[in-house]
Amino acid sequence: MADDPGLPDFEVPVGLFQDLEDLKAQVAALSEQVKELNESGADGPGEAFADEGAAAGEESEGEPEDEWQFPPFILLLDSPAYDDELRALIEWVEGVLVPGYLAEPSSDARWCPNWFEHPVAIARLHACWLAWQELTDPASCGYTGPSVWHRDHLDPCLRELRPSNGPFAGCTKGEHQVDHRMPAIVPSAWRCAQE
Repeated sequence: MADDPGLPDFEVPVGLFQDLEDLKAQVAALSEQVKELNESGADGPGEAFADEGAAAGEESEGEPEDEWQFPPFILLLDSPAYDDELRALIEWVEGVLVPGYLAEPSSDARWCPNWFEHPVAIARLHACWLAWQELTDPASCGYTGPSVWHRDHLDPCLRELRPSNGPFAGCTKGEHQVDHRMPAIVPSAWRCAQE
């Protein structure tokens, strides 16, 4: 290079040429993959791109508008869907939450064995359970999911349910009896009941 008077004298590191060759090889490999995907049509991994329009908000023809895409809020369900969801929730609460996280109830940390009779408890525990299902799956959340579930879902849920002024405030433990102080019917419901 230095012998040719028409070319400027640059000092080019040898590694730059190697990097350039690596980039050329990567471009060639990617070009080959694109060619294979285009030739295979929708049968290969590229079919996910064809469904992006539907995922972005376009409705597919066979799918009704009001069909749930995700688990619904349990208090909005009707029987038998509500009963099935509540049964599954009870299994999770009694099988995972109670033995693993709920110590003996006290005046500062209340718990009601009939928690499923309290709509507030059902709603909060159902939301906590839905989060648990998603955040304990390493495929969707990695290995930090359980930590996030504890911090963002379980701890706030228990802080709302277990204080002495929470939904279990009227539930006391004594001789295997549980006294419930459930909310009374609201005045607007009285008018409907009297008519």
